[in-house]
Amino acid sequence: MEKKLLFIYNPHSGKGTIKQNLSDIMDCLIKANFEVTIYATQAQGDAVVKCRDEAQHYDRIVCSGGDGTLDEVVTGVMESGHHVPIGYIPAGSTNDFGNSLGINKEMLSAAKIAAGEHSFLCDVGQFGDDYFVYVAAFGIFTEVSYATDQNLKNMLGHAAYILEGVKQLWDIPSFRMLVEHDGNIFYDEFIYGMVTNTMSVGGFKGIIPGNIELNDGLFEVTLIRTPKNPIELNEILAFLTGIAKETDLVYSFKTNQLKLTSNEKVAWTLDGEYGGEQECVLIKNIHEGMEIMVE
Repeated sequence: MEKKLLFIYNPHSGKGTIKQNLSDIMDCLIKANFEVTIYATQAQGDAVVKCRDEAQHYDRIVCSGGDGTLDEVVTGVMESGHHVPIGYIPAGSTNDFGNSLGINKEMLSAAKIAAGEHSFLCDVGQFGDDYFVYVAAFGIFTEVSYATDQNLKNMLGHAAYILEGVKQLWDIPSFRMLVEHDGNIFYDEFIYGMVTNTMSVGGFKGIIPGNIELNDGLFEVTLIRTPKNPIELNEILAFLTGIAKETDLVYSFKTNQLKLTSNEKVAWTLDGEYGGEQECVLIKNIHEGMEIMVE
């Protein structure tokens, strides 16, 4: 008996390479004994609605696009309340999470993994009433991924993020926040913060210190204090690039739950897409909340 599979793809992700590979991907999924329904996303948030409303009708959902497309699919499946294995065919310019899972960026190889039988139970982040797959972040650089023009992303890849990010260095905003986790409470001023479950962020590995497991029920949290002078900024950069092993300017810890409170609205990004403005947010780790296909 054929299993039902929903294939969702973002036709504009990356360089639009999905269009050249669509026929071969369909052939791969059908040969794996799936009855395939194809859906091309029409707008941001489209995949969330599609998966939330129809997840219960499918045995597997496979998506192709950037990490933002995967984020929408996972969010929709989580909101549906139905457990459906997810396959991922990376087609974006960074694909942090695909790299963390060891999913080949070559589309047909990734399609075979997505149609295969090997799955991995992975943690999912809950951000208030929303969800994220691998990173929730605020502060400097977080506006870059969703503010950078799609055509610029396609042409320049990582360079597009760097070019946009450099513009922000001239005027670094900072946020005073109360941080609560595991019985610890502290108050400080930050230029950047990220709550992650990934090996790399923005295509760069080594930013997150320590051993990282994607199914340990814990987030890696990095909070960068506001530097008061160029020397402190250099110290922060040295720590993030691995040159310096420790610094008082960066909080780094693991936790399964984190509460952040500010006296102003703070813009967040979830998996590289705009996550809204929040004064207070509770972030929880849903241990092994997602089943994703791996090699």
